[in-house]
Amino acid sequence: MKKIKKALISVSNKEKLMPLLKTLSKYKIKVISSGGTYKKIKKLKYKCIEVSKFTNFPEVLNGRVKTLHPKIHAGILSKRNNKSHKRELVKNNFEEIDLVIVNFYPFEEILKNTKNHSKIIENIDIGGPTMVRAAAKNYNDVTVITSSKQYEKLIYELNSNKGSTSLSFRQKMSEEAFSETAYYDALISDYFNKISKNFFPKKKIFFSNLIEKLRYGENPHQRSAIYSKSKKLDISQIHGKQLSYNNYNDIFSALMISKSLPKNIGTVIVKHANPCGVSIHKDHRKSYQLALSSDPVSAFGGIVSCNYKINKNLALDLSKIFLEVIIANGFEKEALKILKKKKNLRIIDANNLSFKNIENFISNSNSVLIQSPDMNPFHKKNFKIVSKKKPSAIEFKNLIFAFNICRFVKSNAIVLAKNNTTVGIGSGQPSRLDSCKIAINKMNQFQKIKNSNGIVAASDAFFPFVDGIEILVQAGITAVIQPSGSIRDKEIIKFANQTGTILVFSKTRHFKH
Repeated sequence: MKKIKKALISVSNKEKLMPLLKTLSKYKIKVISSGGTYKKIKKLKYKCIEVSKFTNFPEVLNGRVKTLHPKIHAGILSKRNNKSHKRELVKNNFEEIDLVIVNFYPFEEILKNTKNHSKIIENIDIGGPTMVRAAAKNYNDVTVITSSKQYEKLIYELNSNKGSTSLSFRQKMSEEAFSETAYYDALISDYFNKISKNFFPKKKIFFSNLIEKLRYGENPHQRSAIYSKSKKLDISQIHGKQLSYNNYNDIFSALMISKSLPKNIGTVIVKHANPCGVSIHKDHRKSYQLALSSDPVSAFGGIVSCNYKINKNLALDLSKIFLEVIIANGFEKEALKILKKKKNLRIIDANNLSFKNIENFISNSNSVLIQSPDMNPFHKKNFKIVSKKKPSAIEFKNLIFAFNICRFVKSNAIVLAKNNTTVGIGSGQPSRLDSCKIAINKMNQFQKIKNSNGIVAASDAFFPFVDGIEILVQAGITAVIQPSGSIRDKEIIKFANQTGTILVFSKTRHFKH
């Protein structure tokens, strides 16, 4: 146990100080403070020594230098059981500081609220993190508190130990303190990398907040949690069981597709991170029904993501099958009432979600792969019509729709579509030909298409041989969109012309592994 005799308080967030000061006063703990914190403590009518009087040195450089003084840091860093340290403190008339309560300038909040570089720089805290690191290093003798959320724990600790703190408590607070300084420095590092457009610096610092510990990972024997750069996710769960690792993986896969669709239009059904049905029919209820018809078997136990607000009629349709998760840009009251009848159904509101300025991370074997997301909108200039037969405006729109969905399907990916709705999806096969066969089989199994005219196919990469496009044409596909780049591109163009098939080349490939 270490008795707390002297505390230094310097906080940006001055909330919840009253119960803390009351407890410190109860155990006759002297308080040192500076600036706005000193004024706040005096306003609350508690005794406090101003830092400048304690150090006998004024604040300088408009407050940039307040606590950066040997008397402060020697008082924090001195080892209580080290005789030479004690002699030096006495010699220099320094005093031990047993408790450091600091939270930093709100750099993260400033970044959200301004682009003024000078203002951002002035909100980089120097003295606070320096004191925290000193106190955390000397946790054997000093207690460090870095958040107002820890005040209750400190008060309980002091009351339980009559004004002292235990080693285990100090060590835990030290652990959290070093995480806090590391997070803070990472924010600053990230800011400077962004303004210099250094996307891949020599040392990449990752910072994130724990959102929740999950029951397990992909399988029950794997530990799992979800973290975010923000302090909360941009999606909110409003009903249902706790989300699992696999749920989150599917949710983000579904939302990436949804947010690539036209505003307030489109239904996406995902199973095991792969879309099994997508439609952008303008009628929302019809859009869901068409997406479901693409592969109703795979949709069972899947996730539905609606890029619009769900109403009562659609909710009735959604409640007819077993789904793990339903996502939407809001829910009408009657719709929620219907959906909430299913106790375990997870209902997610994604109305505030944005995919701007994001990076994708994949980690394995203590290594991290980073890339920008494949979400740039497609335009006609990204494509080249290479066949003699030209697509109509409707056909071209359908081709781009299929190609857009294709980039969110695990490679090798083939997407068949008609009327801006998927009618067959082949995903994740080592052979592109196998993906073609799966997509065709899905179409033949679930679609009752009397007229094959208007069915288009999209491939996420080029066909290395003619056999892929050949099997699609034999199945009734009338137009194909694919990236160029194969040594056999000319052969494929020749085949398209011989069969009267529309062929469009993309300038970009869209693997998703």
